[in-house]
Amino acid sequence: MPIDFNQLRDFIEAIAKTDITELAIKEGDFELTVQKNNTQSNTPVYTITPSAVTAVPETPKPVEVVTPIPTSPPPVTPDKPPVKNDNWVEITSPMVGTFYRASAPGEAPFVEKGDRVANGHVVCIIEAMKLMNEIEAETSGQVMEILVENGEPVEYGQTLMLIAPN
Repeated sequence: MPIDFNQLRDFIEAIAKTDITELAIKEGDFELTVQKNNTQSNTPVYTITPSAVTAVPETPKPVEVVTPIPTSPPPVTPDKPPVKNDNWVEITSPMVGTFYRASAPGEAPFVEKGDRVANGHVVCIIEAMKLMNEIEAETSGQVMEILVENGEPVEYGQTLMLIAPN
């Protein structure tokens, strides 16, 4: 599997924006492990260890890429969290990525709060490693809350929306 270093750089930047501390990818003879280590200077160090790749010498050495993370203010939390009904169904992110409410910038969102959706209706997109993954409603009902802002990074299993089933 050839390594595109621009994609690798984008991948490392995406991981830097999450709480993920380690990720391993294995496909055929290609294996990639990314570890985010916190040093005393709070600058993460990413260690990428290739193995069994034809372009790598027989004695591969770990590559260390140091990427400073810009400091930003903590995310603004709403004054009052949404009141969740026990009957509501959570739509969760099946992967780490970036949440998008519409198929393209300037397009209408897939759903708005209060919209009715059917089972299988596309409600958002999660972008992961330049791939757009449509997320569908798993039940018919009404969108009660959208818990993530457009363009915001999301974690695996993070609740994106709440649906009140019919």
